Amino acid sequence: MTVGSPVALSRELIDSLFPADLPEPAHWAERYPPRDLPETAAVTRFAPSPTGWLHIGGIYAASVNADIARQTGGVYLLRIEDTDQARFEEGALAQFQAGFDYFGIQADESDLGGKTQGSYGPYTQSARAEIYQSYVRELLRQGKAYPCFATKDDLAEIAAKQKATGALPGYYGDWAIWRDAPEAQVRERLAKGDHYVVRFRSPGIGGQRVTYTDVIRGELTADDNRNDVVILKSSENALRLPTYHLAHAVDDHLMGVTLVLRAEEWISSVPLHLQLFDALGFDRIPYAHFAPLMKLDKGNRRKLSKRKDPEASVGYYIEQGFPPEGVRYYLRGLMNGRLAELPMPEALAAPISLDDFGLAGPLLDLVKLDDICADYVSTLPGEEIVERVGTWAETYDPDLVKTLSAEGALALRALSVERGADVENPRKDLRKWADFRPVYGFFFTSIFEPVTDAADERFGGLDPDLVRAMATGFADNYVAPSADTAWFDQVRALAGSLGFAPNQKAYKKDPEAYPGSIADASGVIRVLITGTRRSPDLAAICTALGTDEVLRRVRAVTG
Repeated sequence: MTVGSPVALSRELIDSLFPADLPEPAHWAERYPPRDLPETAAVTRFAPSPTGWLHIGGIYAASVNADIARQTGGVYLLRIEDTDQARFEEGALAQFQAGFDYFGIQADESDLGGKTQGSYGPYTQSARAEIYQSYVRELLRQGKAYPCFATKDDLAEIAAKQKATGALPGYYGDWAIWRDAPEAQVRERLAKGDHYVVRFRSPGIGGQRVTYTDVIRGELTADDNRNDVVILKSSENALRLPTYHLAHAVDDHLMGVTLVLRAEEWISSVPLHLQLFDALGFDRIPYAHFAPLMKLDKGNRRKLSKRKDPEASVGYYIEQGFPPEGVRYYLRGLMNGRLAELPMPEALAAPISLDDFGLAGPLLDLVKLDDICADYVSTLPGEEIVERVGTWAETYDPDLVKTLSAEGALALRALSVERGADVENPRKDLRKWADFRPVYGFFFTSIFEPVTDAADERFGGLDPDLVRAMATGFADNYVAPSADTAWFDQVRALAGSLGFAPNQKAYKKDPEAYPGSIADASGVIRVLITGTRRSPDLAAICTALGTDEVLRRVRAVTG
């Protein structure tokens, strides 16, 4: 299907479609002059759409863009692409702000949060409608765009005929029924008050290929675009906004963006975007497309899904209280594998290299992230952990704030158990701030619930009378931990007096001869004091709790 010469509409008609005082493109070129930056400085942007919550892939993308700009002495800007007003979601912008704040990714230029920073704004597309209209009008004047009055029914009929005849879907060539409409026909529909969109007149020809260089992927070749895409939305809208395709081209040009780093889902749009840059008379901007974050699901790799995976949302990491340093370190390791081998401070400071990006989507592994965060938290002093847990809890666990405020000294004693500069292998069971209550909650009387049922399943099926005998014997003869005592000997002696095997080997050799092993006996005391059979060094816990609290807990099952 060939592309004929464009049917030119009169300038008078074209200009009548826009406000009389609409500036010319030259006005915007003067308003947004070229940036005064070194030639090697990169100007990058992250441009989320507020049609839902921020994906963790957005933090990944924003991190890459910010890093590339700053390592080259350039500028990183944040642009809100809200041209899809019908899908605008209340609260999305606030969540964007919370995510960027939490992970410490601040833009050099932005107007997120109502404060404009930078001289190339507005940085929210709905506030730039006049700019886009100037360029759409110019494309119309040059015959590179045209008004289209095709209705939904018209488009449905075209799609049905294409399907029936085996033609490729789309609005192109002879299927573009308003592409070469005469001016009289356009004026007739305008006189009736019919609504219209403005479509780009694609110069693409069926079967033609286009080749370009992707900064990450190298030379790519694809079918050229031949679809006459909508570039200005329906005239029925009070606010005439463009589609993403035109808006991003105009914005990237006027804002002086020198490198577009974005997800690979946009690769198929590159031929169209190159056409738009050429039609608008703009220099082409290099593109770099990185692979999306993936997940292993039943042995198969798939994209991390907003619909299926809670960890896809940035809100998940904030609500769970993942330390941002750990998440950022992990994401940088996914970007460049070499960074995963470096200590965290070095990896966070090292520059990202686009040459080191893989073409396959990296796997987001929460188990690995947990391990990284546990390693990081284990290095933090107790005072900092208490402060950061408290800050997190102000929003997500207010009762915990009260506990930490009332028992701050106990919180520090709890955090000192098997942790500290003198501990060779510190505890690593605190991975995120939401773990504090389940991991350390047993230290606090306001959280811990004493075990009062001797038949509780946590005692592993031991005879309730034996459980009570263990509790009574331990409480009546309790010796607090000290440097002069082998604290566990009292547990060992009590267990022996009640008939427990002295070790697991003896118990396994003749299980009928004993009610259980020393491990079962000590498990009773551990459950009574901590509520779980898995807890840190029991003597250290008893030291942190104090004798009165230890005895209160142990005797709870005997009353």
